[in-house]
Amino acid sequence: MGDAAQLDRGGAVVIRGWCPGALRPMDSGDGWVVRIRPPGGRLDAAQAQAIADAAEAHGNGVIELTGRANLQLRGVTPASHVPLIEALRPHGLIDADARAEGRRNIIVTPFADAEADRLAAELAKALVASDLALPAKFGFAVDPGAAPVLTRDPADIRIEAGPTLRADGLDRAAPYRGPQDALALARWFLDQGGAPDGRGRMSALIAAGAQPPGAVLATPNPAPRPAPGLVPEGLLVGLEFGQIAPDTLRRLGRLAPLRLTPWRMVLIRGAHRLPAIPGLILDPHDPRLRLRACPGAPACPQAQAATRPLARALAPLIPADAVLHVSGCAKGCGWPRAADVTLTATGAGFDLIRHGRAQDAPALRGLDPDQLPKVL
Repeated sequence: MGDAAQLDRGGAVVIRGWCPGALRPMDSGDGWVVRIRPPGGRLDAAQAQAIADAAEAHGNGVIELTGRANLQLRGVTPASHVPLIEALRPHGLIDADARAEGRRNIIVTPFADAEADRLAAELAKALVASDLALPAKFGFAVDPGAAPVLTRDPADIRIEAGPTLRADGLDRAAPYRGPQDALALARWFLDQGGAPDGRGRMSALIAAGAQPPGAVLATPNPAPRPAPGLVPEGLLVGLEFGQIAPDTLRRLGRLAPLRLTPWRMVLIRGAHRLPAIPGLILDPHDPRLRLRACPGAPACPQAQAATRPLARALAPLIPADAVLHVSGCAKGCGWPRAADVTLTATGAGFDLIRHGRAQDAPALRGLDPDQLPKVL
């Protein structure tokens, strides 16, 4: 999910420029969306149990894994929000306040070792203590493995192998000596005018010609995007549309420590096999892995149509190496990047965009869902 948004009186999407949090939920068509940011993207058995219990007791039972490796609980109400927070706070899942929560915007590689976890924890502490007024979506990636795995995932400042520090959009890095370097690069971004009106991304600033000082080191080639299956650190399992049932989360948490990923997958640390658990994608060739879709109508009040049933029906028509994005509106929350095929719902049907985002100019307009299999 991306920026909070609403429809104006003319039906256009109005972006409010912030993401939901645990302490600052976002209203949606099925209630409040509460986003939990587990420190370092890690969950132990007690934390997984607490989140699953809270989703059932205080929400509508829907848990979503986001593109920033966070978990969202849907269907929370004004009355159930406080008890939900109080249920999760003893498990280290709630920040001291919304300000600290908003600054701790870090994706950590799920394959992190103890050193990567240390780098992430130091950075989080420094960000919370800083006075930086960064845009709400401005984020950091801690990805210091030999070959970075998060290069396709949203971050503005990246800590990579070496360790080195790289501004997103730049192919050169600087030596990284500690969190003060990451904060200095963030201040440089602000000083260069990277966030006019409080919004902006590092890659756009770099594309405009800005060059941070000290970026002279070559960067390693990125690793291929992981797929479900065995990896040296354990077992990766996929989730259709990033959704995980509460009981599935409980059962996975009992097996081993969990690492959340920004790829709609969960890493079960140290696992080599699984008992039969419904709702998991274990086959790296499963067509559902090609799909991206927001919750759609009626869960989202901005959505002009249901999205996920359509995406599921079209999945077998999409080539194995392609991505289909079905968006309920032009905002494109389910995949804010270009996809091979994007279908954007409008009041007059679906617009089809090739190799673009939900808001880009369509190749075809106003398609009826029944027409889409033939078009694709």
